[in-house]
Amino acid sequence: MSSNQGFSLSELESADLIIDACYSGSRKGNAGDEPLTHLLKVSNEGGFRIRGKREDPLLITLVSSLEDLDWPDELDLSTGTFTYYGDNKEPGRKLDQTKRYGNNLLELIFENLHSGQRERIPPILVFTKAGIYRDKIFRGLVVPGTIGSTHNDDLISIWHTSEGQRFQNYRATFTILDISRIPRKWLSDIINHSVRGIDSKHAPKEWKTWVQSGRYKPLISKRTQPVRTKAEQLPSGASELRMLQTLHGYFQEDPYAFEMCAAHLVRQCLPDTVELDLTRRYRDGGRDGIGKLRIGRPESSVLVDYAIEAKCYEPQTSIGVSKVSRLISRLRHRQFGVLITTSWVNTQAYKEIVEDGHPVMILSGRDIVELLKEAGVQNATDLTKWLKASFPIERG
Repeated sequence: MSSNQGFSLSELESADLIIDACYSGSRKGNAGDEPLTHLLKVSNEGGFRIRGKREDPLLITLVSSLEDLDWPDELDLSTGTFTYYGDNKEPGRKLDQTKRYGNNLLELIFENLHSGQRERIPPILVFTKAGIYRDKIFRGLVVPGTIGSTHNDDLISIWHTSEGQRFQNYRATFTILDISRIPRKWLSDIINHSVRGIDSKHAPKEWKTWVQSGRYKPLISKRTQPVRTKAEQLPSGASELRMLQTLHGYFQEDPYAFEMCAAHLVRQCLPDTVELDLTRRYRDGGRDGIGKLRIGRPESSVLVDYAIEAKCYEPQTSIGVSKVSRLISRLRHRQFGVLITTSWVNTQAYKEIVEDGHPVMILSGRDIVELLKEAGVQNATDLTKWLKASFPIERG
């Protein structure tokens, strides 16, 4: 089946769930257009939707737009992992007192995982918005946790700031199982006959294997490294663009001072960095910093060297071939590069990196803003305060 296979409204009640297929609702322009109501007999709103009792659900659907910059749900096709944020997204409520009880569901799911009661974890189906009316795309059957994750990091609470108020939300990590089709017979057993997923003879064997053994078999797609466009490298929202302009403006008089900030952001992106030293301010040989990334467990790890090139450019000014080539030419054997910039890399330079297979990671303006938001810096005002406290500069 092609990845863009579609199902119309009249087909929903009998349709299987197929990876990346689109499920269409009606076209009346209201909540009644919701296809999941017909497809799975769940409610027509919210990120969390269930069949069964809240304290003992038979089936859960997670719905995401993948477009919320403050709470960036992420579908990583190259590793088969899905990162999903809970539903406490506004200040004024406690972590577990949300309207749709989504965070309570996350607590229940991961409590059952950590206690070894996987048979009590219902099927969890992930959908994303298709961008047309209320149509949805099926992304897969997920289970809580990932290969190598523990109870310390698969469900964590994180702090967020909005309008001067701090509050917490959950970040949960799931594995997309290697199942291309979910049979309608299994769904019907759960939806129409209130049968637990594990008790149905139609349950997918891959899901039953996980329930019985806890062994993850993720759905992994071969990774391609696309050449990102200017629009894909720069923030799309006005607030995020102001943050990038604020960052550039702060270091504009002394772009070299940006290197220390860049090193901090690279450490955040590569948290297993054990060493990172900035080179001399002038005559740096095309490298602004040299780092060592630890791979593996501490007792038996290996260290991989990398070089940083930091460019504090006005966001609309691109990085060209000469700047990229300068970094590439100075990479040593078994060393990779990190190009971090407040702007973007033009198409010709980006193509050179991708098509020639150069080991260079690009952190452009959008990536920087996302890293800042992950660290709790949510707007230009927060950013200015953070910069003054962390990287003070003597002016004029």
